[in-house]
Amino acid sequence: MAAAEPVYPQPGILSPRQLAEQAFSRAAGAPLVSGNQVRILKNAEANYPAWLAAIRKAKRTIHFESYIIKDDRAGQSFAEAFLDKAREGVRVRVIYDWFGARRMTSHRFWKRLREGGVEVRCFNPPRPDNPIGWLSRDHRKAITVDGEVGFVGGLCVGSEWVGNPQRGIEPWRDTAVEVRGPAVADLEWCFAEMWKAAGQPALPDGDLPPEGQDLPPAGDVPLRVVATQPNTGGIYRLEQLIAALARRSIWLTDAYFVATVPFMQALGAAAMDGVDVRLLLPRVSDVPLVRSVSRAGYRTLLEAGVRVFEWNGSMLHAKTAVVDGRWARVGSSNLNLASWIGNWELDVIVEDRGFAEAMERMYLEDLANSTEIVLARAQRVRPVEWQRRGRPRVRGRLARGSASRAASGVVALTNTIGAVITRRQTLGPAEARLMVWAGLLLLAISVVGWIWPLVLVVPLGLVGVWVSLALLLGAYKLWRKNSESDEQLFGETGEPEGAGETVPQPSHQETTSLRKEGESQLRSRQ
Repeated sequence: MAAAEPVYPQPGILSPRQLAEQAFSRAAGAPLVSGNQVRILKNAEANYPAWLAAIRKAKRTIHFESYIIKDDRAGQSFAEAFLDKAREGVRVRVIYDWFGARRMTSHRFWKRLREGGVEVRCFNPPRPDNPIGWLSRDHRKAITVDGEVGFVGGLCVGSEWVGNPQRGIEPWRDTAVEVRGPAVADLEWCFAEMWKAAGQPALPDGDLPPEGQDLPPAGDVPLRVVATQPNTGGIYRLEQLIAALARRSIWLTDAYFVATVPFMQALGAAAMDGVDVRLLLPRVSDVPLVRSVSRAGYRTLLEAGVRVFEWNGSMLHAKTAVVDGRWARVGSSNLNLASWIGNWELDVIVEDRGFAEAMERMYLEDLANSTEIVLARAQRVRPVEWQRRGRPRVRGRLARGSASRAASGVVALTNTIGAVITRRQTLGPAEARLMVWAGLLLLAISVVGWIWPLVLVVPLGLVGVWVSLALLLGAYKLWRKNSESDEQLFGETGEPEGAGETVPQPSHQETTSLRKEGESQLRSRQ
């Protein structure tokens, strides 16, 4: 009997919506999960009570992951809640980042939790065999309780987010979301991934939802849980794709904006095409150098037509985006390389018009407490005006398309910083602070190197020895691992298993029959 012909399905024609869905899924590396309920939580005033209420209702598990958990009044309130639930038999697990909490939380704080039955793991402390491995951080902020409710956002745990009304200290401005429904299972698996990365053993199967089995629906909101790792860049690819597809608006809020050249070009190209691109950044920052670098890039964005606003209150720590009134992001990722390709980050991407409209209303409320940064009138750029002939004009001159305008109108942030040092372009007041920082830093290094050369030479020598020993140790471990693998594969004789066995060869008649069958199938497909 002749062999059955293989069936090759023909791909159908996808609608624009299906193509966008495919592009988003591939860029983010996360599928769209339907049937969820999502609620916006603004500032610690809404977040901390909701978190603590969910923790106090826990029956089985509490999974808590945060870049920073401070040993202050805010941190103590969560510690008490953890200890209370651990005494009730609830399995409480906490992950904190070593770098984020290194000067924020005492050893006594963690010891008390561990002695009270809370499982605590520190992510990525320095290791002798990996001298620069500590640069990659667990920057995620997420909570799941009983696999039924989850929280994702930009808030850590500390008094800064609460503020002090008695002393006139405003709380930090931040945003998170509460999620219920099938997407909570994805959040649980994200925690399990980080729990394993922070140590052994892994979470038991009984504390995690079965893979591929959805939780009951809790609403009608579709979303993606985007969990990025170092060198993956899922959010980075997705942000660029969204910027390219946006037709009406791109409204971004970020705490530590140090964008790359391609991302700034994407924002500038969208603005020059008439998209309403807005960027809300902090006026006061807990990292002054980052604020200076951000401001050095303002002119680049403003010249392309991007509107830049600075928050007038205390530190703005939110990381959000809302595009075209139908797509929104809330999470831990900042618009810089550390978040895009250096850290473990976690964001929720919501594709729902009602949620996006609520995000837009919150954005406009924030702009009411912000100051817009503008160029002089002669330097302003008007959006594209489509003339009668259907060709775009900018300020009366014939435009050459988005790519050309982006290349000519959007100057790279790296070029701006380079100009601060080389002085090869005209600089403005925004670059003055960055010049001060660079000058003071170089002056300090020069003075130390001139007066106390050993202060520079000895640390560099120690670092060099450390790195070299780590490389040699790593090479030895790899060599040992390969040797063990070879022993398992070849055995003690040094020959592959079965090397002495005789393998039966097909007869000439069988070979001819197989060749003819293959030629027949090939002709049928052609």
